[in-house]
Amino acid sequence: MRRRSGAPRASASPAERPLAGSSASELAELLESALGSGDGVTGAHCIHEMWMRGEFAARIEAALEQLWRHAAASIPEWLPMRYIDWLPVAYTTALGFTGALRGRCNVYLILLDFEDRRRGPYGVYVGMSRYTPAERFDQHKAGIHAAGSVLKRGLEVLTGPTLHLQRLARAEALRIEAGLAQALADAGLLVEGGH
Repeated sequence: MRRRSGAPRASASPAERPLAGSSASELAELLESALGSGDGVTGAHCIHEMWMRGEFAARIEAALEQLWRHAAASIPEWLPMRYIDWLPVAYTTALGFTGALRGRCNVYLILLDFEDRRRGPYGVYVGMSRYTPAERFDQHKAGIHAAGSVLKRGLEVLTGPTLHLQRLARAEALRIEAGLAQALADAGLLVEGGH
């Protein structure tokens, strides 16, 4: 697939916000082009930028639905499957944490269904594992060393905010896991895990 002018490179992290300098009309045009060509990466970056700018939930949900319909095979795993009002807070908060020592551990976030709670509809589980976030989520859902909140309420891995917190030394990952959980709770999110 050839990269169009203005389209972000395929390896661009959502935290980089490669389309931050685009106007609303440029974003709309780029999204329309991505939908037409089945370009899930560019479409994901367009939707992500709309999200970070505080676009209305209904518009983001409609864009997500269209992207899944037209480009499901090429959508990057970091784009959530549903609208989460606090996603920009999760990115901002997670970007406040870095790890200098490389290793085998990954910090991850899992979206939790708290529809039955007053502060809902979503919460987040903060975890750390030597497995990839997707593998660890599957383990939780299969009951393997599972956190009860993920087993019962886990919806999907929120890959994007913690992409930079992968392959860390264990001590660093443990420190970041606890700190990130506390920071997200301080930001008003319903948080599980982080221990």
